[in-house]
Amino acid sequence: MELPVLNKTGEDTGKKAKLNKEVFGIEPNDHAIYLDVKQFLANNRQGTHSTKERWAITGSTKKIKRQKGTGTARAGSIKSPLFRGGGRTFGPKPRSYRFKVNKKVKKLARKSALSYKMKDKAIQIIEKFDLEQPKTKQFAEIRNNLGASDKKMLLVIQEPSKNIYLSSRNIPGVKVLPVSKLNTYEILNAQALVMFEGSIEILEKHLSA
Repeated sequence: MELPVLNKTGEDTGKKAKLNKEVFGIEPNDHAIYLDVKQFLANNRQGTHSTKERWAITGSTKKIKRQKGTGTARAGSIKSPLFRGGGRTFGPKPRSYRFKVNKKVKKLARKSALSYKMKDKAIQIIEKFDLEQPKTKQFAEIRNNLGASDKKMLLVIQEPSKNIYLSSRNIPGVKVLPVSKLNTYEILNAQALVMFEGSIEILEKHLSA
């Protein structure tokens, strides 16, 4: 499997990037993708939600009406969950939503996501570049040159680059990630997956191990 290598002006450099079929050409496993994305979203939840149960409500403990003869149900406290402003029954409390997924399943999920993008012809390979200083306009031009101006774009770079990150962060629909932090959710969420030429070898080495 081969893809042309482009430069930042969107022109073909004449070079070809070889892609491993075991990473970019497998039969996708939808259940592995589901588990990995579910874990990613769950692990990002803060879990700080909290509600007050009956015991935590501040209010009078006086019996609000007589026991019998009202024609309605008996009621002994204004804190009851049945009344507005009362406690909440079985409400959420702070907790962690984190859970584990096996490493092999996570690798299979990432390979499945990459294979889907390969089938959709949504992957582009670009020569490594850097920006001398943070320039949003300059990064926007590169995005336009790659034909991704109207798409959600994920740029996968070899190592963190402060100038590239600062240049892209104000552009809606653009995300920059080092290859070490690439995950299934971000791959699937992107409509255009742009990868530095050197990041492919690192990714394949990690996912084939």
